[in-house]
Amino acid sequence: MQDKQQTGKANESTRRTFMRDGTIVTAGVAAGLTGCSQSAKVNKSDMTQTVNYNPDMEYRRAGKTNLWISSVCLGGHWKRVDKVVPGVFETKAWLSAKLDLKGFEKNRYDVVSKCMEVGINYIDACTWQECVTYAKALKGRRDKMYMGFSWYQEEMRKPDYRTCKALIGTLDKGMKEAGLDYVDVWRVTMLSKSGQHTEGEVEEMMKALELAKKQGKVRFTGLSSHDRPHIKWMIETYPETVQVVCTPYTASTKELPVDSVFEAIRKNDVAFFGIKPFAGTSLFKGDSSPDSETRVEDDRLARLAIRYILGNPAITAPIPGMINAQQVENVAKAVKERRKLDVAEARELEAAMDRAWANLPASYEWLKDWKYV
Repeated sequence: MQDKQQTGKANESTRRTFMRDGTIVTAGVAAGLTGCSQSAKVNKSDMTQTVNYNPDMEYRRAGKTNLWISSVCLGGHWKRVDKVVPGVFETKAWLSAKLDLKGFEKNRYDVVSKCMEVGINYIDACTWQECVTYAKALKGRRDKMYMGFSWYQEEMRKPDYRTCKALIGTLDKGMKEAGLDYVDVWRVTMLSKSGQHTEGEVEEMMKALELAKKQGKVRFTGLSSHDRPHIKWMIETYPETVQVVCTPYTASTKELPVDSVFEAIRKNDVAFFGIKPFAGTSLFKGDSSPDSETRVEDDRLARLAIRYILGNPAITAPIPGMINAQQVENVAKAVKERRKLDVAEARELEAAMDRAWANLPASYEWLKDWKYV
């Protein structure tokens, strides 16, 4: 009983420390941030103090959160995990995973452990299944990983959850079910075309995000959207609340010379996490199974994609979903490789992405709209 009480006190102490640090950063931003480069210069000495620091990993400052985040992170999705944990899916849908299956629990624990080993320090969870699963994988080591949180099933995509009260209710419910004492980043998931939201609905969402920080439940806030003009508008309209953006950036995405969302990203010092770096799994020829005949080629394509994406310094990190420790090691290897692609590599990646666009499933056709941002 005494040990349990001491553990509880230690966890509470850790939570208070994390929330305190987040408050200090927020206060510093509110006091006046004079530019990304200056803030980065002031805080760069803190980089080696980030969680899971590994000198072989590159770290990037996540905008005005002032967190130092590994330049590649763990996306929450576990598509194709049935290739390494047979029978894990109840149906063909990856979200039908049997969360209490021992093989699946071990798989996620091992993937997270490998992330820690190579210096990856952020997990982005965006479904209730992911929040519960990764919270369990982090049990006893929650302070070793930053965690993004979104319970999309009960957030802005559903009409009943577009008020401040409803969204706070979702956060409270999600934290309780996942057993989380705090959330590093609450990034609410919006409609795929988030411009469909009214300004009143967006205002309610921003109130919820600010209230969650004020209540000490959340350190930093942001959003996930697939609508570039609306993302830009929200950043510019709510610069203190939109600290993090999570949105697509593939291995062929290019920044527009004018009117790019990155103009607002840079100007307002916003962290940027890129989803779908491999166009789902369409970039690859194989099925991600360990004994796939194309594994070596697919691993190489994954590294080329990561290197290409990291060529944009405004990106905090791409966040691919990974199904085993070997894939984690592979993307970590990409970070250490030469950043700029040579002519042959660029042609190889371009050809692979041409195949990816041709092979996109119907449900991912919208991703073609992200060739330019």
